Amino acid sequence: MPDDRLIRILARLSTADGAANQLCVVCADVTEMSGAGIMLLQDGSPRGSVCTTDEVSRSIEELQYMLGEGPCIDAHRQHAPIVEPDLAHPSTARWTEFARSAVDAGARAVFGFPVSIGDVHLGALNLYRDRPGPLTSDQHADALVVADVAARAIITMQAAAEPGELGPELEASGNFRFVVHQAAGMVSVQLGVPVAEALVRLRARAFSTGRSVTDVADDVVARRVRFGDVVDEP
Repeated sequence: MPDDRLIRILARLSTADGAANQLCVVCADVTEMSGAGIMLLQDGSPRGSVCTTDEVSRSIEELQYMLGEGPCIDAHRQHAPIVEPDLAHPSTARWTEFARSAVDAGARAVFGFPVSIGDVHLGALNLYRDRPGPLTSDQHADALVVADVAARAIITMQAAAEPGELGPELEASGNFRFVVHQAAGMVSVQLGVPVAEALVRLRARAFSTGRSVTDVADDVVARRVRFGDVVDEP
């Protein structure tokens, strides 16, 4: 039988307008965080965001996508919660570039929780707070439940989709950076490297030039930039 915590969270979600758009809002509200984001990952790499709540959470998602490091990525790969109560003064340094940039964006504490059902690992829930401090035991328990609810909601939204395609609700509300994956394919051909390495090259170019991965990908797809040209190498 569902426990009181799950019933309370499901009741809160049932009052939200548009499950995909409001899913992150409910996650942040239930756990009393400043904001939240849900990232889908495949083979340990970010694929895109289901939703975000504000500009800071969008920056956190973009940083993880660009740098390939952060709480969502670690939570997904390790299949366990990742907590960092003080990004500015972490007890263990693990995300050098992400931590600095996330603090600049307005996050002082971040927490990642796997979004999965059994052995199906979909991605991770990222919670952030604009001040340092650990989660309470209730907040940690609520985060585990909302991450599980998020996984089931994503599976439901994807249920009617054609194989290999996103469900309409996910595609309409999310940010899946389709142009990045198209550009990675082009860079793979240009450099003769696997697509995974091509994506790393795109991220490196974005970071070294201070641009978003999407902007660099747009240039590749529009053929304004070609990887492998000597004058174009960072």
